[in-house]
Amino acid sequence: MSPPIEQNELPFEIDVESVKELLDNKADFLLLDCREQQEFDHCRIDGSLLIPMNETPQRVGELEPYREKRVVVHCHHGGRSHNVGQWLIGQGFQQVQNMTGGIDAWSLSVDPEIPRY
Repeated sequence: MSPPIEQNELPFEIDVESVKELLDNKADFLLLDCREQQEFDHCRIDGSLLIPMNETPQRVGELEPYREKRVVVHCHHGGRSHNVGQWLIGQGFQQVQNMTGGIDAWSLSVDPEIPRY
């Protein structure tokens, strides 16, 4: 098993194609959706965990198993997930990345079956 990647070895931004590759390769990582419940109900990426941005501080304990694993955060376009990702790094999470373009970019580039909004 390879040693854990230090945060500074992973770029903070990751594109949707790279996230799709991680999913296809069954990589050990968490895909964290920080949108609101109604957005998640409208469309989601299979396998993602929903913790809305405003609930993250109260629910950070749910993320504890991923403290030293890769966590890719996404939202609608990438703004909220950027903030959540930076916050997680500040809490000591080691391998956090922001999925640039969010689920909107995912719909455009990876899975057109995901409805845009």
